[in-house]
Amino acid sequence: MTDTYARTTASTWRNWAGNVTARPVRAVSPASVDELAEALRRAREDGLRVKPVGTGHSFTAAAATDGVLIRPELLTGIREVDRTAMTVTVEAGTPLKRLNAALAREGLSLTNMGDIMEQTVAGATSTGTHGTGRDSASISAQIRGLELVTADGTVLRCSAEENPDVFAAARLGLGALGVITAITFAVEPVFLLTAREEPMTFDRVTADFDRLVTENEHFEFYWFPHTGNCNTKRNNRSAGPAAPPGKVSGWIDDELLSNGIFQVACALGRAVPATIPSIARLSSRALSARTYTDIPYKVFTSPRRVRFVEMEYALPREAAVEALRELKAMVDRSPLRISFPVEVRTAPADDIALSTASGRESAYIAVHLYRGTPYQAYFTAVERIMTAHAGRPHWGKIHTRDAEYLAGVYPRFGEFTAVRDRLDPDRLFGNDYLRRVLGD
Repeated sequence: MTDTYARTTASTWRNWAGNVTARPVRAVSPASVDELAEALRRAREDGLRVKPVGTGHSFTAAAATDGVLIRPELLTGIREVDRTAMTVTVEAGTPLKRLNAALAREGLSLTNMGDIMEQTVAGATSTGTHGTGRDSASISAQIRGLELVTADGTVLRCSAEENPDVFAAARLGLGALGVITAITFAVEPVFLLTAREEPMTFDRVTADFDRLVTENEHFEFYWFPHTGNCNTKRNNRSAGPAAPPGKVSGWIDDELLSNGIFQVACALGRAVPATIPSIARLSSRALSARTYTDIPYKVFTSPRRVRFVEMEYALPREAAVEALRELKAMVDRSPLRISFPVEVRTAPADDIALSTASGRESAYIAVHLYRGTPYQAYFTAVERIMTAHAGRPHWGKIHTRDAEYLAGVYPRFGEFTAVRDRLDPDRLFGNDYLRRVLGD
């Protein structure tokens, strides 16, 4: 156990966006399940609460603690690739970026993923990270098993066959049930996706939304506030051959325009908000169509270097267009100046207790603002629209909902809290955020 405490530090922790800070009594980086169990035992003896943290890509205080912060950087790597079961078991602290690259070397891939891959696998699944898909759901829905260390130090192995009640909750567990140490994902042979990006008007994309979702395996779009313009993206499986973006054109689109120039535009908009509508009109008109084909993670994901804060709600899919039109009308009549596009994605229903798509086909509407920009007025107005449509907030993104509201939009909310009461009756893994969203 000496090694565990040699890796113990205490310093201020900040999330990626910089809107959440915490100062734990100590931060521990266990290198094994035994070292983790010992860190939990010591925390109980010291009367300290415990929170595992990933790479800090949540905008909420889900991982904040003034007790013991569990850092996962030593719990990384692939434990096993099972080509008979078509699964991969990976340590919880492994970044998605590393997992995707390792799977590609093995000729394998996840079926679907979100648009960034900096998070750890445990952090991403515990907060409900998702992409867009007609038939394929979130990263959590691709879990086939997991290993969880509970408050009393017990190591639980969970799957549909083993501890199925815990499995139903822990695939998206908010860090409330224990510390995940390994995850087994379903994988498939690597395949090719053809991405078709195309500008489209807001009126057309909302009028054709259901058709676009139905006709494409993965559809999403971005609306530029203060304009009637959108950019759409359709990803569908392809027989090939691979035709990735050219090095120069790819760098121009994904780095220069989407990160470098966008960073400058956001900084200018924050300093002089009156310029934002003009910048939005120029940006949206500068978009051009492009098509490329590559392996999944190179199509699904893209670099996100401009830092921001975000709110995202999952709505019943049939409510998406009405909510979007209400959102556009709100922005058009308000004095708000919004520099970031609004992102819209979809997901099929799944069977995870606290998944934002639990039991219903869903559409996701995400709003962002450049880091350092006052966001309360915009996010409050957006949240009012989303909650009127029984919206479910993304667990890792800014929202003001509490347990009373969430129990009303999640039919299996009580099932989750019952598992929590059994596994962590003393709330070793509690914090202020969990007290608000789950009750105490």
